[in-house]
Amino acid sequence: MKFQVKNIGLIGYQDGLEFQEEIHKKVLEKGEDTIILCEHPHVYTFGKSADRNNLLISKNFLENIDAEVFETERGGDITYHGPGQLVGYPIINLRNHGVGVKKYVEILESSLIKALSQFEIEAFQINGLTGIWVGTENEIKRKIGAIGIRVKEGVSMHGFALNVSTNLKYFNHIVPCGITDKQVTSIEREVGNISIAEFSKQFILQFEKQWKNVLALH
Repeated sequence: MKFQVKNIGLIGYQDGLEFQEEIHKKVLEKGEDTIILCEHPHVYTFGKSADRNNLLISKNFLENIDAEVFETERGGDITYHGPGQLVGYPIINLRNHGVGVKKYVEILESSLIKALSQFEIEAFQINGLTGIWVGTENEIKRKIGAIGIRVKEGVSMHGFALNVSTNLKYFNHIVPCGITDKQVTSIEREVGNISIAEFSKQFILQFEKQWKNVLALH
């Protein structure tokens, strides 16, 4: 299965959301399934089930670190987006493909894990927690990727955020996804310098493979 890929670079969160809505409308009207890849300037976003106390800083401090705050329609708690982080918004007509939300999230997570393995990062899921994690048995687990989706009229929106060369200090100002006993990491921290373009290419390859396998079973 092939997707149209729109790599739109660094874009403000609000502009990115409007672009998602525009593509969502096209896909709903039988347009081609599309993956938007981008980065955002510093922003903290609240999901529908977010606890406002998980943002640990004041409005003045937000201005000092040049960050914005947005309420969103995706699932999940608070997360951070910023330069050096690959954000992916797959806009896919799940209903047309006969794929449920749970299976779709599995495809997303599995694609990220397989893409990370191409860079010798052994990532995994943790039962009961969303997202992508790394860390050996004796280490504190570290989150490298977040997942937060929405399905509107059978078509997916929002998606994932994968830390490539993100400034991880920005995570110190929140309780990421409401989880207090874990850490946050990036590809750069784990294995050194990999570009967003390199990781994007691998993700698209793996995502297409995962979809091909799933649709072959239908």
